[in-house]
Amino acid sequence: MLEAGTFYRENQSCLFRVWAPLCKQMVLHLVSPEDKEIEMTPQAGGYFVADIPNLPVSTLYYYRPDNQQDYPDPASHFQPEGVHRPSKVVNHHSFSWTDQAWRGIPAESLVIYELHVGTFTQEGTFEAIIPRLQDLKELGITALQLMPVAQFPGNRNWGYDGAYPYAVQDSYGGPEGLKKLVDGAHANGMAVILDVVYNHLGPEGNYFHAFGPYFSETYKTPWGKAVNFDEAYSDGVRDYFANNAVFWSRYYHIDGLRLDAIHEIFDRGAVHFWEYVGQKLRRESMRTGRKCWLIAESDLNDPKVIRSNDTGGFGFDAQWLDDFHHALYVLIHEGGKERYADFGAIHQLQKAYEAGYVHSGEFVKARQRKFGKSSAGISGEHFIVFNQNHDQIGNRIYGERLSMLVDFDALKIAAGALLVSPYIPMLFMGEEYGDETPFYYFVSHSDEELIKMVCKGRKEEFSAFGNCDDAPEPHDISTFKKSVIAWDIARKGKHKILRDWFKKLLRLRKTHPALQSLNKNHIWCNVAGQNGLALYRRSEGEQHLLLALFNFGPETVKYTLPAGTKWGMLLNSDDPCWQADFNGAEPATAADDVKKTVSVKPLQFIILEQQNQDITN
Repeated sequence: MLEAGTFYRENQSCLFRVWAPLCKQMVLHLVSPEDKEIEMTPQAGGYFVADIPNLPVSTLYYYRPDNQQDYPDPASHFQPEGVHRPSKVVNHHSFSWTDQAWRGIPAESLVIYELHVGTFTQEGTFEAIIPRLQDLKELGITALQLMPVAQFPGNRNWGYDGAYPYAVQDSYGGPEGLKKLVDGAHANGMAVILDVVYNHLGPEGNYFHAFGPYFSETYKTPWGKAVNFDEAYSDGVRDYFANNAVFWSRYYHIDGLRLDAIHEIFDRGAVHFWEYVGQKLRRESMRTGRKCWLIAESDLNDPKVIRSNDTGGFGFDAQWLDDFHHALYVLIHEGGKERYADFGAIHQLQKAYEAGYVHSGEFVKARQRKFGKSSAGISGEHFIVFNQNHDQIGNRIYGERLSMLVDFDALKIAAGALLVSPYIPMLFMGEEYGDETPFYYFVSHSDEELIKMVCKGRKEEFSAFGNCDDAPEPHDISTFKKSVIAWDIARKGKHKILRDWFKKLLRLRKTHPALQSLNKNHIWCNVAGQNGLALYRRSEGEQHLLLALFNFGPETVKYTLPAGTKWGMLLNSDDPCWQADFNGAEPATAADDVKKTVSVKPLQFIILEQQNQDITN
């Protein structure tokens, strides 16, 4: 199928192509630097085209379907004046990439860092992130994950209200800024994953109805009409979004896509939309030699999401594992039960480590039905785990991070639980040093009625968790400004200690053979009492064995180590250098011998290393 969009060539000609299968006529209106109207030529498949020679790259343009009115291009690559104004031609050949040797990061080396471009720095731009890359690399981060950057209304938004999936947000720095960031990340050995939204389009600036049947009359989502992936004229819609995945890989060298709420995409066709996306991306990867990961946010607890197309699956490379977050969060925060009533038992964290999904067919109170299917046997590189992300923080009334809800020892054990898991870990910006600024939900719509609807919707959502009359207003600029993280505290006091703790854990994860394996056949857990857990991690060659001991309860837990085995201490969260008030330097790590019985205090986390090799599971 053909691709919609503008294709600026090195000879300075430009092909304009728009999909509008129900339209009888289409006019290309060039508005700058010269005002000119051009009748477009219809093509098969519902497309209209115009091929213009000697076109200035500064050209601004609209489309006019069936003599209605001027609209921006649905496949615009740049909206420099916002969602309601003209689209701009982009010359993708003009950027000088320096990443020709870049081939990506293997799954076992991925450590993902989710960030929001607008609040990651005071400047709120792509280029302002680049000076921070070395700091993140030194910490142990190997991949950035950017919250959505597709053009949204105004200059502050989470990004899930994007109205132009191909256009890079102008207030962040537009196409040039994103390319500079990706090139800079690759130069620092870091991949870039982009959060994209295919399940809906934002309400403001959304003029898709004027061009074609992009939306379904059969299905609905929490955000309104579902996108039309399986009804009449859906071929053009499927291509529009599937080609978008290729677009980010081809023109921006993006290494992976995180797909928002894949369960809100409905497709009863023989070739599911996600299979179609995967096919296109695999062909692109063969062309470039660079893999582009597909990562799902899924509320299905169904292993078909991450199974291959050959076995009837959607073919995602990985998915977010919410169950891990819920199981751990309720153990370290006493208020966790209010949000996750079906969690709270230590054996659920054990199941998250050993199998993946915690809910795998059991009755779930929050859903009032049986939910999920077992993911036991699916290897760890197919799951991404986290203690925090934009949703878990921003969907609280006051945007509290974990550092604002629990004490320092709880932050340490949470970091330990995350980074010794057999899964791909993800941090949320500022988590590594315990940033204490909130991360609120914010928007900058221009439609007053839409602003009222957003505010009302947020308050209704929060009402289940108590009085929210004083909740920050999403459209208030102060809500956005209060969400900008505080880099100035990262190297001070307890924040430096926590950052060093993360750095130590990430170094161990990178260098110790037992933590490098994402094979779940090489892990097993034992529960101790009501709140203790012993997690064993074995290397692929079985020469190395680590034992992580946790105590999530208020009483000391005693662990009896396997007989006939000598153990050394690798890491102990109770050591003086890991206390919030420690002012000295970190001592050299010593693998001190550990006795047969280990007492673990409340919220203490320990890693032991096997000193001989005569242990068996």
